[in-house]
Amino acid sequence: MTETALPEPTPEQAALFARVRRMMMIAGLTTALALAAVLIAIGYKLFRAEGSAPVAAEQTLRLPKGAKVVSTGTAGDHIVVTLDVGGATEIRTFDARTMKPAGRLTFATEP
Repeated sequence: MTETALPEPTPEQAALFARVRRMMMIAGLTTALALAAVLIAIGYKLFRAEGSAPVAAEQTLRLPKGAKVVSTGTAGDHIVVTLDVGGATEIRTFDARTMKPAGRLTFATEP
């Protein structure tokens, strides 16, 4: 078998090879860092998921005596209930996931 002997690279060629190796290392490390960031972001989204436990779908809201429900609606992740309490309008909001009261807004007329 015949083997071809490769000549030694010149100093300029050796410097060029070293520069190419260094650039390839930088590109490889940058790619690995970007891939790690994507995997971390996906893992964060998966393990941060809230409300994975089922929420009881049946809740009873006690209204003041004589109050009537005027309307209901949703706003983001809240349930909004508009009430007529003795002629005054009141808006109550509840968290849709936990069904706990999130806020209460009452209206009054100025004298």
